[in-house]
Amino acid sequence: MSTQQGSASALYLFEKFEVGVVHLDAQRKVLAMNDFARRILPVSDKRPFDALVTSFHPPRSAAKVSFLLDQASACPVAAAMPMTMIINIPEQVLLIKVTRLAGEDGQTTGFALVFYDVTQLVVQGEAPVAPAEATPPRSPRAGEKRQLARIPLVANHRVTFVDTAQVVFLESQAHYTRVLTTSGFQFCNLSIGDLEARLDPQRFVRVHRCFIVNLDAVLELGRLDGKVQLRMRGGPATWVPVSRAEVARLRSLLGVQRKA
Repeated sequence: MSTQQGSASALYLFEKFEVGVVHLDAQRKVLAMNDFARRILPVSDKRPFDALVTSFHPPRSAAKVSFLLDQASACPVAAAMPMTMIINIPEQVLLIKVTRLAGEDGQTTGFALVFYDVTQLVVQGEAPVAPAEATPPRSPRAGEKRQLARIPLVANHRVTFVDTAQVVFLESQAHYTRVLTTSGFQFCNLSIGDLEARLDPQRFVRVHRCFIVNLDAVLELGRLDGKVQLRMRGGPATWVPVSRAEVARLRSLLGVQRKA
């Protein structure tokens, strides 16, 4: 898919798909939400209703939503752009935007949180089509997560989607991930654990607690400073450490035999 076609498909998706809207007060308690948000969020399972925005997320995602609200709170209304983030909830990937609301005097009165379900944009084998034309996606088997064909990246309050084939390696940055692509380093809101669970395990391998590599981007397996490391596509100094426990498995995956 060309960049122009991908952009057109994404635009079509956002024009046709429903948007979730949640209204919070200045203390970040939920006041109201639209019907689509009620269908996506577990309103009947999580109580109290006013704490729903942070209570329904796994701990990692809840921290991210709180951070998003913190950032929106800090922005002056006149110059504020909606804060953007990607979060991973069970079997869904949501693109969330938060913006601060203010009264006539400029004081914060609350927040507007809007989200799109972008799962179809990033999941392998699911084309971005409008709901009226879409066939229901296959329900995953027990314990199965749909694999990502694209990784959502965030920069300057904008979200882009990069094909996994363009990814060289991923590096853990606490709850977030730094991604080296063919265009350089970029940032993903998803944790390295979230990404590991959704990437093709035949191509992407966790070689260290902080690193996942694309086997297609490996140039050399060698030693640097006495430790096993991988030289990756992206420059002569692009080396990734390999945990001692992963060396044998990695050699097997790369078809490298240990010298006698």
